[in-house]
Amino acid sequence: MASKPPKGDPVQDAPQVAPAQHAAAGLPAIGHTLKTAQRQMGVRRTALTLLRVNQKDGFDCPGCAWPEPDHRHKAEFCENGAKAVAEEATLRRVTPAFFAEHPVADLATRSGYWLGQQGRLTHPMYLAEGAERYEPVSWERAFDIVAEELTALDSPDESVFYTSGRTSNEAAFLYQLFAREFGTNNLPDCSNMCHESSGSALTETLGVGKGSVLLDDLHRSDLIIVAGQNPGTNHPRMLSALEKAKHNGARIITVNPLPEAGLERFKNPQTPQGMLKGTALTDLFLQVRLGGDQALFRLLNKLILQTEGAVDQEFIDAHTHGYEEFAAAARDADWDDTLKATGLERARIEEALRMVLASERTVVCWAMGLTQHKHSVPTIREVVNFLLLRGNIGRPGAGVCPVRGHSNVQGDRTMGIFERPAPAFLDALEKEFGFAPPRHHGLDVVRAIRALRDGDAKVFFAMGGNFVAASPDTEVTEAAMRKARLTVHVSTKLNRSHAVTGARALILPTLGRTERDVRGGTEQFVTVEDSMGMVHASRGRLRPASPALLSEPAIVCRLARRVLGSASRTPWEEFERDYAAVRDRIARVVPGFEDFNARVAAPGGFALPHAPRDERRFPTATGKANFTAAPVEYPAVPEGRLLLQTLRSHDQYNTTIYGLDDRYRGIRNGRRVVLVNPDDARALGFPDGAYADLVSEWRDGVERRAPGFRIVHYPTARGCAAAYYPETNVLVPLDATADTSNTPASKSVVVRLEQSAVDQAFAQ
Repeated sequence: MASKPPKGDPVQDAPQVAPAQHAAAGLPAIGHTLKTAQRQMGVRRTALTLLRVNQKDGFDCPGCAWPEPDHRHKAEFCENGAKAVAEEATLRRVTPAFFAEHPVADLATRSGYWLGQQGRLTHPMYLAEGAERYEPVSWERAFDIVAEELTALDSPDESVFYTSGRTSNEAAFLYQLFAREFGTNNLPDCSNMCHESSGSALTETLGVGKGSVLLDDLHRSDLIIVAGQNPGTNHPRMLSALEKAKHNGARIITVNPLPEAGLERFKNPQTPQGMLKGTALTDLFLQVRLGGDQALFRLLNKLILQTEGAVDQEFIDAHTHGYEEFAAAARDADWDDTLKATGLERARIEEALRMVLASERTVVCWAMGLTQHKHSVPTIREVVNFLLLRGNIGRPGAGVCPVRGHSNVQGDRTMGIFERPAPAFLDALEKEFGFAPPRHHGLDVVRAIRALRDGDAKVFFAMGGNFVAASPDTEVTEAAMRKARLTVHVSTKLNRSHAVTGARALILPTLGRTERDVRGGTEQFVTVEDSMGMVHASRGRLRPASPALLSEPAIVCRLARRVLGSASRTPWEEFERDYAAVRDRIARVVPGFEDFNARVAAPGGFALPHAPRDERRFPTATGKANFTAAPVEYPAVPEGRLLLQTLRSHDQYNTTIYGLDDRYRGIRNGRRVVLVNPDDARALGFPDGAYADLVSEWRDGVERRAPGFRIVHYPTARGCAAAYYPETNVLVPLDATADTSNTPASKSVVVRLEQSAVDQAFAQ
């Protein structure tokens, strides 16, 4: 039987700490999965729902974007995917009576965990100007309110249309179409905060801002380098692919400031051998300091250049540009500087080189550990240099593999959710729909927050997500949101963003991935694109959480009709009734989606074209793959300070908090912990178990403080620390961003530790 939501917030400031684990998944993962699912859904609903996750005739997991193999297990999900499904398919409900009981001021005091545990939203809710509580509102009135505010703007560019990575291809295409027909390119999305650096670097160097490998490439590779990533928590099904690669003879190098259980040993719950013993994954662990990755790859490139016969000169001559300039820069790489930047021993780097030279097919995978630094774009370009040197682009079993987080974040970008759209995309949109879309660039996440803060944006509309909690510089972000005339959130569940509002606010409840979507008497399906460019259908099967819910495509279509009126020639009513009509238009606008409806009907869907992978053709400015030669950078940390990275616990997905444990790291019953190397902690005068305030230091001189964190002595790289977000987003300055991509630099925050004023008596 499903349990009721918690009445009050649990104490989160007294975490218990045990030794970290050295293997992921196995029986404990099964136990935690079933316990969480049954608590939210009950036994029968758990079985019916989980057996449909990631199946060819089922629904796509609303969690991560890792691709599915062609042969699916009956249980084709991981622990955290099951948690994501359980939270969406929960039997708990947030009704108008809940909002009558809880004023916004009360919601603002609650933790993200408590808010999320209350259940599914059931009705549109409206917070009038000056009101203390949300009240139910009809859909018609809700759309009127949005239209009133949008049409009253002096310019369409005073509006912001944000998208989270859960939004389907169909909804995303309609959403950007509406925003551009309204007159703005202000389409920030969650990519701005995560893999924007990857897209920027890959577009410049390879001509396509996506990964170049398919799942089979990992299985066929000789060497896989996993850099700045924790798949055991963030993409657990990736461990199965790494396990298969290992069984096929691959070797794995892990580059990370923290040891992570999932990359040490994977206990595959799908096999008896996996459950009992598991598979050791990492052959070489390079415990790099935060921000030292560019220096590491630059030195490896120098060493490759110095090794006779190691460079694929034929590939370089035929397919690349800028080699000589790059090679000159690489030859200047210095051992002493590299050891300082990385914190590594020379012997470890030399061992990595031997593994690289022994590999004919190399894949480099990465995530936020590479993308959220000031120098992230040059770092990823250096990874591309590394692969180009030995011809590891466009070769089976080799290539770049940026591992996306949210389930359709890559698809949303493909559909046009981008503040800087390509002229060719706008040309196709104009030809298909007969209006002139705006050509000037819009606002990304950081610039949108500045615009709200400065009064240059007045309406904020979010298609999913938890913008306030996900964004950097929490106090600045919240103050900016409160200056808006109207904030609107299309959501399935309650979150922090619903409690930090503009003068007026709306919560528009929507269907989840797990639910049936019937339009015009016909059951609809939507599509998604995974992290490797595979597009497939997703069909919900559960009865909607409330008859008052609308799908995301329906919400966009009705809003567009109300705002744009009869002047719009776009058939919004047809699009709301029949998503196949939307896909027909996508097929005529977005390259690679030709004959979309027929191709997506095939079980498992289809792969989008990728010129570097498929043809060794590089649609860059030079027509070739571009070597680059940026100066090597790494963060400078003053004496007595630490370099902090924000990260997830095992009991969370992005800003959704499933529980208060991080069992792989040995943390239970709390989230306000900071992981610090024991030698660093002792040098700073903090024993294990002491409490400290984290205070970030930035050139603006503003004090940003996260109080009351328990010090945990942990084997991090020297000089580096780690703590969970969103609690530590308050420490990330809004203006501390990556060059070129403007992604918040959440993995390199200079902090000092101060003795905490938190009363620790309750923690004893």
